Amino acid sequence: MRNSISIRAGRAALAHLHKHGLRAQDIAVIPAAAGGPKGLIFQKLDQWLFGHWLPSAPRERTLIGASVGAWRMAAACHADPVSAFQRLGDLYCEQAYPPKPSARFVTDSVSEFLTAFIGGHEHEIAAHPHYRLHLLIARGRRLLAAPQRKLTASVGFGLAVLNNLFARAQLANHLDRVVVADKRVPAAWLQTPFDAFATRFTPLGPENLASALLASGTLPFVMEPVRHIPDAPAGTYWDGGLIDYHLALPYARVANQSDGGLVLYPHFGEQIVPGWFDKILPWRRAGQGRNRDWLDNMILVAPSPSFLQSLPRRKLPDRNDFHYYGQDNARRMRDWKQAMGEGERLRDDLAAFAEKSDLGLVQPL
Repeated sequence: MRNSISIRAGRAALAHLHKHGLRAQDIAVIPAAAGGPKGLIFQKLDQWLFGHWLPSAPRERTLIGASVGAWRMAAACHADPVSAFQRLGDLYCEQAYPPKPSARFVTDSVSEFLTAFIGGHEHEIAAHPHYRLHLLIARGRRLLAAPQRKLTASVGFGLAVLNNLFARAQLANHLDRVVVADKRVPAAWLQTPFDAFATRFTPLGPENLASALLASGTLPFVMEPVRHIPDAPAGTYWDGGLIDYHLALPYARVANQSDGGLVLYPHFGEQIVPGWFDKILPWRRAGQGRNRDWLDNMILVAPSPSFLQSLPRRKLPDRNDFHYYGQDNARRMRDWKQAMGEGERLRDDLAAFAEKSDLGLVQPL
């Protein structure tokens, strides 16, 4: 019995599954959410997805991610994605920090991490023959445009949180969305405005890949902001998840293009939270209100509740584990690697569904 994954599909995606099942040739977009260590759970699934299943039906595909999702999609664009995902998981697990590390210390550590991860592979990542990589980053406005003091940033983010509480559109007064995008074919479905955020496109290349990946995962106050990305607008950059936490984007536009198709979204949970500040607002979820059709062509695959119960501490790895385990890094690494190993069941169950799509397992998204 396959019970490690929960599968949900939008209206059009469900109709497609009834007619064709899940086929690699139909997948046009792979999103990858922010979420820190949660992304580790998909290591085995990602290795199968990008190392075997998708290459069996090569075509142009958009890979788009924020924060750890951006790092996962960069791994997918390596010439050897299986080794890249292994390296990403090992390096992420092996991070270790002293009590109360400075923002400079964390920034330097993550920079070294990314160098070890992508160093020497920049050209192959930026110029993958089939994948078009898009990295999501947040650029500060008003008080967040160029804060020189921690107090200024604190007030700026405080106002951003309050404005977002009233309406997500008001967060656009404080942050712009920047997409560092494949220079060959930037995603046309993102270029027509779809929400209140100013969306700026910057061409991705080997020279700005590392700084874009760093910026996409730069947590406010935990890390120092990135103040320069080659070829990008001048400004101060933070984690892309601040705006696009779970990537609530107008995916249905892809289905209307000549090479359109489905969106396959391996995700940590069954709900899509638009922005990082929306986590505490349960009424603000994608697929509701006037944007409910955005997810029509999406197939979302998430760990099932029973799968989560089988993991260490009965949950996905997350950033709070650094505090829970404290300086017992060996125990944290052991538990995180055990969770990654359990992710083999996610891989096997999705592969089985792709081979023979049992639609009784699929619920509406």
